[in-house]
Amino acid sequence: MVTRRTPPDPVSVGAARHTVRPSVPEGLGLASDSARRRMVEGLRAIGIRDADVLAAMEQVPRHQFVEPGLASRAYEDVALPIGHGQTISRPSTVARMLEMAVASVPRGQRRTAKALEVGTGCGYQAAVLAALFGEVVSIERVRGLHETARTNLRPLRLPNLRLAFGDGRLGAPSSAPFDAIVVAAAGDAIPDDLLTQMQVPGRLLAPVVRQGGQALHLVERVSRDSWQLTVLDSVRFVPLRAGTV
Repeated sequence: MVTRRTPPDPVSVGAARHTVRPSVPEGLGLASDSARRRMVEGLRAIGIRDADVLAAMEQVPRHQFVEPGLASRAYEDVALPIGHGQTISRPSTVARMLEMAVASVPRGQRRTAKALEVGTGCGYQAAVLAALFGEVVSIERVRGLHETARTNLRPLRLPNLRLAFGDGRLGAPSSAPFDAIVVAAAGDAIPDDLLTQMQVPGRLLAPVVRQGGQALHLVERVSRDSWQLTVLDSVRFVPLRAGTV
């Protein structure tokens, strides 16, 4: 039990450190590169220190994961709508969660480590995870978003990233255990299936509904039958729901 102090077979989205070669939409060009560098400098200024996380955030073209009409805001530290009542998280939220998720994996071992993402959304965070870990599985329960993510990710050709359509609350047992699990939706509790799919040691980051709001929870698996929970500060995510639509 936690103490204080999946789904269908994944689908490959591309043909591992993995270099993203973005196809830049006309009109953005070098402006997007400089905007992305400024975004990373902003992340560094608010305390993001992991060099791999900062490099991944600078590498992945966030503007390719938002609607064309919002591309000019892609590198602002804001959440943006991606359809189906969902949003792409703020860059600072992504960077902070991934820095904590990867912290238990020594830098020299990250390219052989495995990560699970619950809630693919538009695919942006999955692409950042793929720049950090050797193998990534990302699950989405909304069919339209699953297909959007496939479309967004295909040009990046990430052979170590697999997408699955299914109930993320069930995890991906056929690919477990995972060194890191990142949940991008808030539930009333962390599903037991996800806890049991954690590596020892391993980390899970998830927003959890509590006292009328949400708080980010960090779970560390310290042994086969023991997990340690740390409740962090307030966050705001879409609800974690069961089933598929």
